[in-house]
Parts: sequence; structure tokens; C-alpha cells
Amino acid sequence: QVQLLASGRGLVQAGWSLSLSCVVSGRFYIICVAAWYRQAPGKQREFIAADTSGGATNYADSAEGRFTISRDNDKNTVYLQIDSLKPADTAVYYCNANVRHTAGRPPNSYWGQGTQVTVSP
Repeated sequence: QVQLLASGRGLVQAGWSLSLSCVVSGRFYIICVAAWYRQAPGKQREFIAADTSGGATNYADSAEGRFTISRDNDKNTVYLQIDSLKPADTAVYYCNANVRHTAGRPPNSYWGQGTQVTVSP
């Protein structure tokens, strides 16, 4: 069983920076892709950024410039740095991991429980 636990400061002010972390635990062979999504009130969940096991990163167009994804493979942890926070960044942030349990098998997708980020004006 693979579990993802996301955490980060919940209430911040506009203009601040914030770092979210997501720890992937359990038995698996490799994290193929780790990603962050968010869901604002009344909106659909949207993709923010992804980081592959090879080190390549991919960002949504709306995330370019203020969001930075990174990960520490030794700690099985993926991070999301958000700079110059805006009230519009208020959302529940979810981490996702495509994990391969054994070499040669297709990966399975797992979601964290989400962590609330509220940006005050």
C-alpha cells in the first residue's frame, strides 16, 4: 500500500512564499512521476506541475514563473514552492504519484489527502 501525506502552512498572506511537501511511503520500486494539482472552491481540480524520475519537469502554463516542483528521491518527498502568493492561489493542493511496484510493471496512480492553502489579501 502506498500513501501520500501532504503538508504545508495553511494560512499565508499575499506576497509570501510557501513550500508544500508530500511524503510518499509504502512499498514500491520507483516513483515514476510526482505531481501537484489544486482545486479551488467551485472549480475543477487542475494540474500544476510534474517531476519525472529522470529529473524532467513540466508545468501548466498558468504555473510558469511562480511555482517550482522538486523532489528528494532519498526521502521519497516531492515539494512545491509557490512564490508571490495571491488570493487566487487559495485551494486544496493535492499531490499525486505514479508508482511502479516492481520493475517492468505499469505504474499505479496514488493521491494524497490534500492540504488546504488559504491566501489572505
